[in-house]
Amino acid sequence: MMRLAPLLLAGALLGGLPAHAAKQKPFHFGVIGHTFPSETGDEDLKRAIAEANESRPAFVLASGIKSASEPCSDKLYTQRRALLNTSDRPLVLLPAASDWTGCRNSAGRSNAIERLNRIREIYFDSADSLGERKMELSRQSNIAKFRSYAENAHWEQGGVLFATINLPSNNNHFLTEAGRNSEYEDRLVANRSWLQRLFGLAKRRKLQGIVLFSDGDLGAHREEGFSLLSGFTRKQDGFAETRRLVRALAEKYPGKVLLVDTTKERAPDDTAKPGTLVWRGNLGHVSLTGEWAEIEVTPGSGDLFSLRSAEK
Repeated sequence: MMRLAPLLLAGALLGGLPAHAAKQKPFHFGVIGHTFPSETGDEDLKRAIAEANESRPAFVLASGIKSASEPCSDKLYTQRRALLNTSDRPLVLLPAASDWTGCRNSAGRSNAIERLNRIREIYFDSADSLGERKMELSRQSNIAKFRSYAENAHWEQGGVLFATINLPSNNNHFLTEAGRNSEYEDRLVANRSWLQRLFGLAKRRKLQGIVLFSDGDLGAHREEGFSLLSGFTRKQDGFAETRRLVRALAEKYPGKVLLVDTTKERAPDDTAKPGTLVWRGNLGHVSLTGEWAEIEVTPGSGDLFSLRSAEK
């Protein structure tokens, strides 16, 4: 199992630190990755929650409800919500590709959109996080035009803006079938608006950094011209437009942007090991594929984020 704890990252904030930043105390947060190696992941998830909470993080981010091999049933969704609620720290859920993109109905047809909407009903029915200690979140569903996208949420702590964005790891759920790729296209519009809102908010409030959690790896930290997909007949890269937008917004942002994903799918040219933080200017990235991880934030310092990986 991989465990992450403090190790200072190099690089100073662009444009200096806001005056109030030095008054903020250091804190850390936990990330629970995909913890479902077997048919029934309850015990794995219970262990990960207990271990993540042991160091008393400010909050816990949980990526994924179930494994791809587990049923896409209301019963399992509800059961896992009850389990996630046992966290004694505020817990924010980020849906993963395994939770909905591969779901099929009794006739064998894709049931992904219906299942995603059901997850939204079960898990994101209020402004509060999960866990015994609640944390209030601002959801994109508060905006009338994007009322469906309650899984996209943001919150602020220690001069840093934290946010989730629904970018599933299986090529962002881009489908190659003929006809309109409706779910992908609609979510692309919502995510574009969400990212613009996040960066605008962080700039107005002069926040030191942004941490963006996603299931899939955007690849925004790698060189221009790379693709997450390879091969002569490769299909469209479902992350391409979002990647371009994140790069453009980060270039104009005077702080650090840390992208955190939990995907196990690696691009052909990705030589970074999981749990390794890589920087491209002010844009950092880390893939956390272990059961749980810790990242520390030190407000008021040029080395805003810190992490260390170690096998346990």
